Amino acid sequence: MRTSKQWWDETKADPVKLIAWLKDQYHGEITAAVRIGKLAFRFKNKTLKTIADQELQHAEWIDKLLSNRGIHGEILQKEERYWERTLPFIDLNESRLEEIAAVGAHAEKMRLERIEVIAMDEAAPWDIRETFLKIWPEEIFHAEAFTEMTTDECLEVALENHNEGMNALGLIA
Repeated sequence: MRTSKQWWDETKADPVKLIAWLKDQYHGEITAAVRIGKLAFRFKNKTLKTIADQELQHAEWIDKLLSNRGIHGEILQKEERYWERTLPFIDLNESRLEEIAAVGAHAEKMRLERIEVIAMDEAAPWDIRETFLKIWPEEIFHAEAFTEMTTDECLEVALENHNEGMNALGLIA
């Protein structure tokens, strides 16, 4: 198990890992935008619509980082290690917003630690740092918004699967 700083130091130092990570980021932002956009429509929720739009903007920014490196962002065919351990326990078409938001709150809080490490790293590639300095406050908003949409009980119920998802990513739960 590594800290976010250890992970980032390894990733930014290895061009192959850096590109793979950027591709994963693009994939994650696009799939989040789609998933959250569907929820915004289902629940007629303006906050979710804002979050989905911001995730799409993040994907565009990540695509620019990839483009600067001669690569085009795309949705990947890959194992979704975190989501495979968290989403099967809720139904995005049937579950209550509070149950779904609990999963989102945990996921966004988990991402914030890595985003902060990247945004605060003055030795990071300048364009990546600049991009993550823009993403960071919006992701704070996402974490806070999902937390406001849920209950302590729903957060507690979702915690076990969140911890399993974190472990699948090699993070300490």
